[in-house]
Amino acid sequence: MKSFYLLLICLLCCGLSGTAQETFTVEGRSYTLKTEVSGPITLLWNTIDGEYRYFSKKGPTIVELKNTRTDGRYQEEYKATLQSQTADSPMDVSDVKLTRPSLKKFFVAYNKKVDPNYAFEEPSIALKMRLGAFAGGTNYVYFVNPDNTIIPQVGIEWELFDEVKLRRHALVVQFRQLFGTSDYDFSSSQLSLNYRFKVIKTSGFDLFISNKFANLVYISQDIVTEDPAGMPLSIGDSGSEFQAPFAFGIGADIALGNGYLTFAYNDIVALNLDSSDEFPVDITVGYKFNLQ
Repeated sequence: MKSFYLLLICLLCCGLSGTAQETFTVEGRSYTLKTEVSGPITLLWNTIDGEYRYFSKKGPTIVELKNTRTDGRYQEEYKATLQSQTADSPMDVSDVKLTRPSLKKFFVAYNKKVDPNYAFEEPSIALKMRLGAFAGGTNYVYFVNPDNTIIPQVGIEWELFDEVKLRRHALVVQFRQLFGTSDYDFSSSQLSLNYRFKVIKTSGFDLFISNKFANLVYISQDIVTEDPAGMPLSIGDSGSEFQAPFAFGIGADIALGNGYLTFAYNDIVALNLDSSDEFPVDITVGYKFNLQ
């Protein structure tokens, strides 16, 4: 069991070493922002309260790029702001959208126009990390559970993904602890590697399919059941094993505050594990936040 916690601590320490961000004051408010493009005008951004916010910095002046909605119509104030900040070398803003790729293209084009020696290197990757905790219940159909008892579970997870080329893909390291009840004396500690594909990915909502492809499991149980002849059979043992379950599930992340409320239906089917005849129930609810 010590190996579980030692490995878990190491992984979390790695996850906490995120890249630094800078704090800026805009209209009397402080924001922690990331730099997307640096130059004569600088593009700053971050996800704030589940919404992408963009800022333009020229010299000491920082202004927010806004696109408010009035009577069902977007006002596109950000275009007037961009025109004002690039007035010394006018740029066409008619086709600029309030998205990172579109704004980045505009900012780089302006910087190159006013500075012939300006060079911008497109990052090949932009690794992002999230850390979360969850709780829920499961009947864990991949082990002996005579009465199909639902037992509680809690866990933590560390998610790693690339925002540049692999935005829909994520690697997740997850630890979960299953607890026995008075009706079912069973417990399990599990450390797993998971892959997630984001079927839907927006600033405020992700819908994903998950695959648990590696799992280190420690189990302790003291169960009384029946053998094929109907005679009482006691199962009392503990031990660990490595599995390649290829277990599939679904889930969703919903932006809330400075992080994400997450729902998951785990291990709906496991291709490499034997299961009971019961329908799997493995549901968790949790919260995760960005590490960088």
